[in-house]
Amino acid sequence: MRFCIIIFIGVVAFLGFSCQPQSEQATENSNTSEAKTEPTTEEETNKPVILFFGNSLTAGYGLDPSEAFSSVIERKLDSLGLSYQVVNAGLSGETTASGNTRLDWVLERQAVDVFVLELGANDGLRGISTEETRKNLNTMIDKVQEMYPKAQIILSGMMVPPNMGPDYATEFQKIFPEVAENQDVALIPFLLEDVAGEPELNLPDGIHPTAEGHLIVADNVWEILYPLLEVDS
Repeated sequence: MRFCIIIFIGVVAFLGFSCQPQSEQATENSNTSEAKTEPTTEEETNKPVILFFGNSLTAGYGLDPSEAFSSVIERKLDSLGLSYQVVNAGLSGETTASGNTRLDWVLERQAVDVFVLELGANDGLRGISTEETRKNLNTMIDKVQEMYPKAQIILSGMMVPPNMGPDYATEFQKIFPEVAENQDVALIPFLLEDVAGEPELNLPDGIHPTAEGHLIVADNVWEILYPLLEVDS
């Protein structure tokens, strides 16, 4: 009887693990970053803030926080003598719905000059309605614009694997350029360009980039981010 109980518990645990998307498993990741809502020095207080708001891709799942693409961009800014404070508000497992809820708390505690919105991947992996994802993205952008009307906003485009079905994949991909155009915000066409589907640039889960992958992601972000920065000519 004891042997049977052990097997049953093991099967339940296996099923729970197998049905949980990789992006949700990332919730347990100790490297998950929350927004640093208070500058630690007077110098930081006077710096304009670039806030990266996203899921495990922003948080740098499976890596040291210094290897996440936001940290790569921070070092690039420093090397160019550009005075910005970079805040990584990535939270593994985040969907657009949960991000919409969390955003209120973040914006109340952190001023924003440049807001990079990277959410939607977990919606796609769950097959959430594209209209729901679209609505949440619009709402988050509206919140930022209302609280910080001068903030520059960048929306990060995302795609889903073909196994989600061609119709869903096509409709999902359309969300981001359409929202960006309607909201008049900048768009990163595809955050994981030149990284997605490349085994050597992703962790064994095939979803989250390696440190080398994050270097490429940082380049994808930088291409859109840099023209929006206040740079002395």
